[in-house]
Amino acid sequence: MDKVGRYEFLAEPFHCDFSGRLFMGHLGNHMLNAADFHSSARGFGMKYLMTINRSWVLSRLAIEMEEMPQQYTKFNVETWVESAMRYFTSRNFSVIGEDGKTYGYGRSIWAMIDTESRQPTDIFSIDNGAINNWIVKDKECPIDKGGRVKMGDDAQLVRTIDTYYNDVDINGHINSVKYIEHVLDLWPLDWYRNHQIRRFEIAYVAEAHAGDQLSFYKEQTADNDYCIRIVRTDGTECCRSRVTFK
Repeated sequence: MDKVGRYEFLAEPFHCDFSGRLFMGHLGNHMLNAADFHSSARGFGMKYLMTINRSWVLSRLAIEMEEMPQQYTKFNVETWVESAMRYFTSRNFSVIGEDGKTYGYGRSIWAMIDTESRQPTDIFSIDNGAINNWIVKDKECPIDKGGRVKMGDDAQLVRTIDTYYNDVDINGHINSVKYIEHVLDLWPLDWYRNHQIRRFEIAYVAEAHAGDQLSFYKEQTADNDYCIRIVRTDGTECCRSRVTFK
């Protein structure tokens, strides 16, 4: 089995925005599905982990796109493990059209947790560290890894929302992709008529659950560059995001 997984998807019309391009949230979802297909086929996926009270949790995600696929376009998401440490693993993505055109790339960091204690657990304990057999060190992912999203004290509270059934994923907390959708909803429709998302990154800090209110604080840090902090009901910061437009 190849170390690099390649999975075909379709930009379904109801997964596309008013311009006929795939929503960033749906692209993120395809990347997470590709990650699960890849890891499951190689023995360290969610289906197996759930039987031993383990689960993968997304810690960071960065997506940088030259262009989003248009509706009805078939495209492939390639994914591979770049590195693995005891508590975290790095996984990369590329988005490639049927004609070989590269739409963009993604980088992600994952932790493995104990589903009962909710604490990080040793990745190498799974099948005697089998994940090491699938590491690819020589495949290029030419986008910035990103770092901590830095925000000052001047960030403005711009929205507070409630969370419900549709926000919750298989791990019982607010779905990683839902945060992406909620962040991108902070800009009005007219903004997207004149701006395209160049890069989206998000770092997850703490879990939120159904019933929590999420408050969004936004700060502009440069031209077409914004940082967002998301805080749950009890004041705990859940995640930070950075969006760069062009």
